Amino acid sequence: MEGTPGFWAQTDGVGRAVALLLLAMSVATWVLIFWKGWVLRRARRDIDRGVPAFWAAPTLDDARSRLAAIDREHVLLPLVDAARTTPAGGSLETLAHLDSQLTRRLRDALHRGLAHLQFGQVLLASVGATAPFVGLFGTVWGIYHALVAIAAAGAVTIDKVSGPVGEALIMTAAGLAVAIPAVLAYNVYGKWVAACEAELEGFAHDLREMMIDVNAGAEAR
Repeated sequence: MEGTPGFWAQTDGVGRAVALLLLAMSVATWVLIFWKGWVLRRARRDIDRGVPAFWAAPTLDDARSRLAAIDREHVLLPLVDAARTTPAGGSLETLAHLDSQLTRRLRDALHRGLAHLQFGQVLLASVGATAPFVGLFGTVWGIYHALVAIAAAGAVTIDKVSGPVGEALIMTAAGLAVAIPAVLAYNVYGKWVAACEAELEGFAHDLREMMIDVNAGAEAR
């Protein structure tokens, strides 16, 4: 869009608004791509290191301390804290069986962690789905505006038509240039989030089983 000074000078407010919208979508997409790639890489590394470190610890307190030093994106530590939390008395939560309380707390902590990892996926999908149509609208509007200006001038030649129409077609290319990185990032990050989700669900399941055994042993004593 930076190379279309003719289009920018000849179009009206609608065409300029479409161009600015595509620019905003592109900037938001690339900022999100770099930020989300950084977050997911950290989360995957921390999960790969944190889960073995947790289970290799001699005590639960030591395991939590190890996770606190590894889990930079806080997707594992909240699960441990949720498993160790004791609900306050006098609430509906305490009416359920201890196993059910544990399951609910782990589920809520897991959902919060996944929401953090999935942040921005909707924006990437929305940009990938709508940017081509925004660019196409800009092209159609630019062609219409150019043809109206040419007709008003009273001289219609191939040279005068091909220039404005060609410049308007750049909007379609700009829409595709915005959409393609968003779609690719959405697909790649979707796979990374799914891999993290599987690891976190497995960790939450194993943590639940361990805490059930610990609680059962405490009650037996």
